[in-house]
Amino acid sequence: LRVMGYHLKTSSGKVAGAELNRLLEEVKGKPEEYLIKTATLRSMSKAIYTTKNIGHFGLAFDFYTHFTSPIRRYPDLVIHRLIKAHAGGTPITAEEMQAFDKLALHASEREVAASDAERDSIKMKQVEFLAGRIGEEFDAVISGVTDRGLYVELQETHADGMINIRNVGDDFFEYEEKQYRLVGKRTHKAYRLGDPIKVKLLAARIPEKELDFIPV
Repeated sequence: LRVMGYHLKTSSGKVAGAELNRLLEEVKGKPEEYLIKTATLRSMSKAIYTTKNIGHFGLAFDFYTHFTSPIRRYPDLVIHRLIKAHAGGTPITAEEMQAFDKLALHASEREVAASDAERDSIKMKQVEFLAGRIGEEFDAVISGVTDRGLYVELQETHADGMINIRNVGDDFFEYEEKQYRLVGKRTHKAYRLGDPIKVKLLAARIPEKELDFIPV
């Protein structure tokens, strides 16, 4: 965030939800908005199912549970049954609590697997869609910088791909890790994390779910 000119206030090493909301308001409408929103979400702890009350950070609730209506997940059904039992005055036994602990762990693991499958399927469809647009130019933002090149994210579709360091430009580019940038040794041209960039689609490899770009 500091590299892109943004700052978050912390207290005892922690960030308050209100401070995150302020950041998201600050980047609204800017080229790097989607990048920062995604990075913010990924920096948070993954939501898990548990029998322990750990509240909800984003909503700032000390007590929290959730279910959907209509029921879409098995944990939703469990929550309904627990609420019904509690309303009827039926206590939960120690054996049942142990079973719920195992169920919560299993549900959390399946949630991660489902999210991974969803992400992979979206990526595959993005590459399939863009395979018919080889040679077209797109507005993008630099979403990652490594010694191998630049990762870019298209503004139009949020599809991401890579510019190999060999294709960055007519210069020898050096990777400055602390500054998250590539700098040309001769021209001193710099590509920084969060910078807007115009790119041309060079290749779309559907089996690998990969997109290759070159700067325009």
